[in-house]
Amino acid sequence: MLLDIVPNDPNAPIFTDDRIVFGILMGVLGLIYYTSSKKSKGWQKFYKFIPAVFLCYFIPAILTTVGLIHPEYTDLYTMAKYYCLPAALILMTLSIDLPGILKLGPKALVMFGTATIGIIIGGPIAIMIVSTFSPETVGGVGADATWRGLSTLAGSWIGGGANQTAMLEVYGFNKANYAGMVTVDIVVASLLMGGLLIGVGKKAKIDKWLNSDTSAIDELQRKMEKFEKSVSRKAELSDYMKIFSVAFVGVSFSHFLAGHFSEYFASIAENPDEAVLASYLFWVVLLSTFFGFGLSFTKVRRLEGVGASKFGSIFIYVLVLTIGMKMDLNSIGENPLLILVGIIWILIHIGLLLLVAKLIKAPYFFLAVGSQANVGGAATAPVVAGSFHPSLATVGALLAVLGYFVGTVGAILCTEIMRIVAPV
Repeated sequence: MLLDIVPNDPNAPIFTDDRIVFGILMGVLGLIYYTSSKKSKGWQKFYKFIPAVFLCYFIPAILTTVGLIHPEYTDLYTMAKYYCLPAALILMTLSIDLPGILKLGPKALVMFGTATIGIIIGGPIAIMIVSTFSPETVGGVGADATWRGLSTLAGSWIGGGANQTAMLEVYGFNKANYAGMVTVDIVVASLLMGGLLIGVGKKAKIDKWLNSDTSAIDELQRKMEKFEKSVSRKAELSDYMKIFSVAFVGVSFSHFLAGHFSEYFASIAENPDEAVLASYLFWVVLLSTFFGFGLSFTKVRRLEGVGASKFGSIFIYVLVLTIGMKMDLNSIGENPLLILVGIIWILIHIGLLLLVAKLIKAPYFFLAVGSQANVGGAATAPVVAGSFHPSLATVGALLAVLGYFVGTVGAILCTEIMRIVAPV
């Protein structure tokens, strides 16, 4: 929004002008990376425990909580989602080693499937646990039945927004109570993402505990770093112009086709709001990823030598800042028992992932990205994947796209089980 002040709105934050809010967020980003680059033992010890990318997520949440900024009074998240995300995917993918990605093997899909199963069974188990001491929280009848509302969480946490909307319509939850479910979705998903980002800073210890075989991931990273060094050279202004040109021509191309594809599938769908293929973001993410893939087979991939993926990382961090802004820590205290249902649900999801990762010796990377590809979706899975290494962002994007397809079926299965176990 372009207004500094929202008149007669007692809930408005101090800053509502996108130009000012963006400057605040970029100041936060600069401060984090200034301190993280300091050589003092105090800062090094701090960032060893708290990853910089987590602070990029958490500090905006604090700013929202104290009323300095608020996502409802800015369009920056929309900007980041539709401009920065596809640009990042293109720049992080244009130099990708496709054979190296394929060599990551089936563990990525196994962990993604495990994450989905964790959501499917987690909801019913959470209902059974909470019903032992607060049956009214997970009970209800008719359109007010809690299990109907929780179906929207299942849709969101397996697929995405389109799947969430589908569940709202299919199960007819009372829309007057829907805001409570949205709060649970935002709070719990935000806590999960924060935890996963903290885990990135401890990935070596986690992989050691899991007894993981990280050889394929390490080899891919080494090959990408070797390629970057082989084409590295002093960048000139023309190189940066080429990087931005390639990125935003690709973004434009993706949006152009996404508009046509989403409109077409919406026109032939019985319920356009419920159709995955009618989702505009779905096509933007898919098309920008494949645009970058296409460039990886051309000389354009040599732009990696002048920092293409680094600019992609900057776009990702801008997205992280705006995602963090959506988290109001005060909302954790709203309807705490319903939020507890969501937390138990996610803990079961993570517990199952840890168990399977331990059994098949899957790296923490597959656990984190598999989880976020379900719960976070296309806007956040590349963020978590790219926080391991820019070359891995594509894995998160592709798994998130897969989540769109299995979201509705998985959510229906989860909801039917919740219907059975929910107290009347």
